Amino acid sequence: MSFVGGAPVRRASPQWRGFVPFAAISAVHVAILLAGGGPLAQPTKLLLMPALALAVVWGIGSISRQQLRGGPGLLLLALLFSWLGDGAGTFFPFAPTLPLMLAFFGVAHLCYMRLFWRRLALRRIPWWALIYSAWYVGLLWFMWPRTGSLAPAVAVYGVVLAGTAVLSTRCNPLVVWGAALFLASDSILSFTLFAPELMPGFAKGAVMATYTAGQGLIAAGALAHPAGRRRRTSP
Repeated sequence: MSFVGGAPVRRASPQWRGFVPFAAISAVHVAILLAGGGPLAQPTKLLLMPALALAVVWGIGSISRQQLRGGPGLLLLALLFSWLGDGAGTFFPFAPTLPLMLAFFGVAHLCYMRLFWRRLALRRIPWWALIYSAWYVGLLWFMWPRTGSLAPAVAVYGVVLAGTAVLSTRCNPLVVWGAALFLASDSILSFTLFAPELMPGFAKGAVMATYTAGQGLIAAGALAHPAGRRRRTSP
Protein backbone atom coordinates (compact mmCIF):
# COMPACT_ATOMS: atom_id res chain seq x y z
CA MET A 1 0.00 0.00 0.00
CA SER A 2 1.26 3.50 -0.82
CA PHE A 3 0.03 7.01 0.00
CA VAL A 4 -0.99 9.67 -2.50
CA GLY A 5 -1.88 13.08 -1.05
CA GLY A 6 -2.06 11.54 2.40
CA ALA A 7 -4.68 8.96 1.38
CA PRO A 8 -3.83 5.25 1.24
CA VAL A 9 -3.82 3.68 -2.22
CA ARG A 10 -3.98 -0.08 -2.43
CA ARG A 11 -1.66 -1.57 -5.02
CA ALA A 12 -2.76 -4.43 -7.22
CA SER A 13 -2.05 -7.83 -5.73
CA PRO A 14 0.99 -9.44 -7.39
CA GLN A 15 -1.05 -12.48 -8.40
CA TRP A 16 -3.21 -10.33 -10.71
CA ARG A 17 -0.36 -8.63 -12.55
CA GLY A 18 0.17 -11.74 -14.63
CA PHE A 19 -3.25 -11.21 -16.23
CA VAL A 20 -2.17 -7.98 -17.94
CA PRO A 21 -0.68 -9.67 -21.07
CA PHE A 22 -3.73 -11.91 -21.39
CA ALA A 23 -6.08 -8.94 -21.11
CA ALA A 24 -4.07 -6.99 -23.69
CA ILE A 25 -3.96 -9.87 -26.20
CA SER A 26 -7.69 -10.48 -25.67
CA ALA A 27 -8.49 -6.83 -26.38
CA VAL A 28 -6.35 -6.83 -29.53
CA HIS A 29 -7.86 -10.09 -30.78
CA VAL A 30 -11.45 -8.96 -30.23
CA ALA A 31 -10.70 -5.59 -31.87
CA ILE A 32 -9.30 -7.39 -34.92
CA LEU A 33 -12.47 -9.47 -35.22
CA LEU A 34 -14.73 -6.46 -34.81
CA ALA A 35 -12.75 -4.73 -37.56
CA GLY A 36 -13.47 -7.62 -39.93
CA GLY A 37 -10.63 -10.01 -39.17
CA GLY A 38 -7.33 -10.26 -40.95
CA PRO A 39 -4.00 -12.09 -40.97
CA LEU A 40 -3.43 -11.43 -37.25
CA ALA A 41 -6.71 -12.93 -36.10
CA GLN A 42 -5.53 -16.53 -35.80
CA PRO A 43 -2.05 -15.78 -34.38
CA THR A 44 -3.52 -13.62 -31.64
CA LYS A 45 -6.14 -16.29 -30.93
CA LEU A 46 -3.40 -18.87 -30.45
CA LEU A 47 -1.66 -16.61 -27.94
CA LEU A 48 -4.70 -16.34 -25.66
CA MET A 49 -4.55 -19.57 -23.66
CA PRO A 50 -0.73 -19.60 -23.31
CA ALA A 51 -0.96 -16.05 -21.95
CA LEU A 52 -3.69 -17.10 -19.52
CA ALA A 53 -1.68 -20.16 -18.46
CA LEU A 54 1.28 -17.88 -17.72
CA ALA A 55 -1.02 -15.68 -15.65
CA VAL A 56 -2.10 -18.73 -13.66
CA VAL A 57 1.49 -19.87 -13.10
CA TRP A 58 2.41 -16.32 -12.05
CA GLY A 59 -0.55 -16.20 -9.67
CA ILE A 60 0.18 -19.59 -8.14
CA GLY A 61 3.57 -18.26 -7.07
CA SER A 62 1.97 -15.61 -4.88
CA ILE A 63 -0.70 -17.66 -3.08
CA SER A 64 -0.67 -20.33 -0.41
CA ARG A 65 0.16 -23.83 -1.54
CA GLN A 66 -3.08 -24.97 0.08
CA GLN A 67 -5.24 -22.44 -1.74
CA LEU A 68 -6.09 -24.56 -4.77
CA ARG A 69 -5.53 -27.89 -2.98
CA GLY A 70 -4.21 -29.65 -6.06
CA GLY A 71 -6.29 -27.65 -8.50
CA PRO A 72 -3.53 -25.96 -10.59
CA GLY A 73 -2.98 -29.11 -12.63
CA LEU A 74 -6.66 -29.38 -13.56
CA LEU A 75 -6.86 -25.67 -14.35
CA LEU A 76 -3.78 -25.75 -16.58
CA LEU A 77 -5.01 -28.94 -18.25
CA ALA A 78 -8.33 -27.22 -19.04
CA LEU A 79 -6.42 -24.32 -20.59
CA LEU A 80 -4.26 -26.71 -22.62
CA PHE A 81 -7.29 -28.43 -24.16
CA SER A 82 -8.96 -25.06 -24.71
CA TRP A 83 -5.85 -23.98 -26.62
CA LEU A 84 -6.01 -27.14 -28.73
CA GLY A 85 -9.66 -26.37 -29.41
CA ASP A 86 -8.79 -22.81 -30.41
CA GLY A 87 -6.17 -24.05 -32.84
CA ALA A 88 -7.79 -27.27 -34.05
CA GLY A 89 -7.85 -26.14 -37.67
CA THR A 90 -4.27 -24.88 -37.52
CA PHE A 91 -2.73 -27.78 -35.62
CA PHE A 92 -4.66 -30.56 -37.39
CA PRO A 93 -5.39 -29.34 -40.95
CA PHE A 94 -5.84 -32.92 -42.12
CA ALA A 95 -8.86 -33.51 -39.85
CA PRO A 96 -12.37 -31.99 -39.76
CA THR A 97 -12.12 -28.89 -37.58
CA LEU A 98 -15.50 -28.72 -35.85
CA PRO A 99 -15.55 -32.28 -34.44
CA LEU A 100 -12.01 -31.75 -33.15
CA MET A 101 -13.02 -28.48 -31.53
CA LEU A 102 -15.93 -30.17 -29.80
CA ALA A 103 -13.68 -32.98 -28.58
CA PHE A 104 -10.93 -30.72 -27.22
CA PHE A 105 -13.31 -28.30 -25.56
CA GLY A 106 -15.31 -31.22 -24.21
CA VAL A 107 -12.20 -32.48 -22.40
CA ALA A 108 -11.50 -28.95 -21.17
CA HIS A 109 -14.99 -28.79 -19.68
CA LEU A 110 -14.54 -32.17 -18.00
CA CYS A 111 -11.41 -30.77 -16.33
CA TYR A 112 -13.35 -27.71 -15.21
CA MET A 113 -16.19 -29.86 -13.89
CA ARG A 114 -13.82 -31.87 -11.72
CA LEU A 115 -12.05 -28.69 -10.59
CA PHE A 116 -15.33 -27.08 -9.54
CA TRP A 117 -16.65 -30.21 -7.87
CA ARG A 118 -13.56 -31.41 -6.02
CA ARG A 119 -11.42 -28.31 -5.47
CA LEU A 120 -13.38 -25.07 -5.59
CA ALA A 121 -16.82 -25.94 -4.25
CA LEU A 122 -18.05 -23.81 -1.34
CA ARG A 123 -21.79 -24.55 -1.19
CA ARG A 124 -24.66 -26.64 -2.49
CA ILE A 125 -25.90 -26.19 -6.05
CA PRO A 126 -28.53 -23.42 -5.78
CA TRP A 127 -32.04 -23.82 -7.12
CA TRP A 128 -31.52 -21.21 -9.84
CA ALA A 129 -28.94 -23.46 -11.53
CA LEU A 130 -32.00 -25.07 -13.14
CA ILE A 131 -31.82 -22.25 -15.66
CA TYR A 132 -28.95 -24.10 -17.31
CA SER A 133 -31.15 -27.16 -17.81
CA ALA A 134 -33.69 -24.93 -19.53
CA TRP A 135 -30.88 -23.46 -21.65
CA TYR A 136 -29.82 -26.94 -22.75
CA VAL A 137 -33.33 -28.07 -23.67
CA GLY A 138 -34.04 -24.86 -25.58
CA LEU A 139 -30.77 -24.80 -27.48
CA LEU A 140 -30.97 -28.48 -28.37
CA TRP A 141 -34.56 -28.08 -29.58
CA PHE A 142 -33.50 -25.21 -31.84
CA MET A 143 -30.19 -26.66 -33.07
CA TRP A 144 -30.99 -30.34 -33.57
CA PRO A 145 -32.57 -29.98 -37.04
CA ARG A 146 -29.77 -27.61 -38.11
CA THR A 147 -26.72 -29.63 -37.08
CA GLY A 148 -27.19 -32.66 -39.32
CA SER A 149 -24.78 -35.51 -38.65
CA LEU A 150 -23.14 -33.48 -35.88
CA ALA A 151 -26.34 -33.41 -33.82
CA PRO A 152 -25.30 -36.21 -31.39
CA ALA A 153 -21.87 -34.65 -30.83
CA VAL A 154 -23.42 -31.22 -30.27
CA ALA A 155 -25.90 -32.75 -27.81
CA VAL A 156 -23.12 -34.42 -25.81
CA TYR A 157 -21.04 -31.26 -25.85
CA GLY A 158 -24.05 -29.32 -24.61
CA VAL A 159 -24.30 -31.68 -21.63
CA VAL A 160 -20.72 -31.03 -20.50
CA LEU A 161 -21.08 -27.30 -21.17
CA ALA A 162 -24.23 -27.11 -19.06
CA GLY A 163 -22.60 -29.34 -16.45
CA THR A 164 -19.68 -26.93 -16.16
CA ALA A 165 -22.07 -24.03 -15.66
CA VAL A 166 -24.14 -25.91 -13.07
CA LEU A 167 -21.12 -27.00 -11.02
CA SER A 168 -19.66 -23.50 -11.16
CA THR A 169 -22.61 -22.31 -9.06
CA ARG A 170 -20.99 -24.06 -6.09
CA CYS A 171 -17.94 -21.80 -6.35
CA ASN A 172 -17.08 -18.16 -5.75
CA PRO A 173 -18.72 -15.43 -7.87
CA LEU A 174 -15.76 -15.03 -10.24
CA VAL A 175 -16.03 -18.68 -11.26
CA VAL A 176 -19.84 -18.46 -11.50
CA TRP A 177 -19.67 -15.48 -13.87
CA GLY A 178 -16.77 -16.97 -15.81
CA ALA A 179 -18.65 -20.19 -16.53
CA ALA A 180 -21.79 -18.22 -17.47
CA LEU A 181 -19.79 -16.17 -19.99
CA PHE A 182 -18.17 -19.34 -21.36
CA LEU A 183 -21.66 -20.74 -21.86
CA ALA A 184 -22.74 -17.50 -23.56
CA SER A 185 -19.73 -17.67 -25.86
CA ASP A 186 -20.52 -21.20 -27.00
CA SER A 187 -24.19 -20.30 -27.40
CA ILE A 188 -23.34 -17.40 -29.71
CA LEU A 189 -20.85 -19.60 -31.55
CA SER A 190 -23.47 -22.28 -32.14
CA PHE A 191 -25.70 -19.70 -33.80
CA THR A 192 -22.85 -18.36 -35.96
CA LEU A 193 -22.09 -21.91 -37.13
CA PHE A 194 -25.58 -23.32 -37.62
CA ALA A 195 -27.83 -20.27 -37.97
CA PRO A 196 -25.56 -17.58 -39.45
CA GLU A 197 -28.47 -15.79 -41.10
CA LEU A 198 -29.70 -14.78 -37.65
CA MET A 199 -26.43 -13.27 -36.44
CA PRO A 200 -25.14 -9.67 -36.74
CA GLY A 201 -21.75 -8.81 -38.15
CA PHE A 202 -20.13 -8.43 -34.75
CA ALA A 203 -21.04 -11.98 -33.67
CA LYS A 204 -17.49 -13.34 -34.02
CA GLY A 205 -16.18 -10.54 -31.85
CA ALA A 206 -18.91 -11.29 -29.29
CA VAL A 207 -17.94 -14.97 -29.26
CA MET A 208 -14.33 -14.18 -28.39
CA ALA A 209 -15.13 -11.31 -26.01
CA THR A 210 -17.32 -13.58 -23.87
CA TYR A 211 -14.89 -16.50 -24.26
CA THR A 212 -11.81 -14.60 -23.10
CA ALA A 213 -13.71 -12.90 -20.27
CA GLY A 214 -15.14 -16.24 -19.18
CA GLN A 215 -11.83 -18.09 -19.20
CA GLY A 216 -10.10 -15.21 -17.45
CA LEU A 217 -12.72 -15.03 -14.70
CA ILE A 218 -12.59 -18.78 -14.11
CA ALA A 219 -8.80 -18.63 -13.75
CA ALA A 220 -9.00 -15.57 -11.49
CA GLY A 221 -11.70 -17.23 -9.40
CA ALA A 222 -9.59 -20.34 -8.97
CA LEU A 223 -6.66 -18.22 -7.75
CA ALA A 224 -8.99 -16.32 -5.41
CA HIS A 225 -10.35 -19.51 -3.82
CA PRO A 226 -9.97 -19.16 -0.03
CA ALA A 227 -7.08 -21.17 1.38
CA GLY A 228 -8.08 -24.17 3.44
CA ARG A 229 -11.80 -23.65 2.75
CA ARG A 230 -13.78 -26.85 2.69
CA ARG A 231 -17.10 -27.55 1.08
CA ARG A 232 -19.95 -26.90 3.44
CA THR A 233 -21.97 -29.80 2.18
CA SER A 234 -22.54 -32.02 -0.81
CA PRO A 235 -25.58 -31.60 -3.01
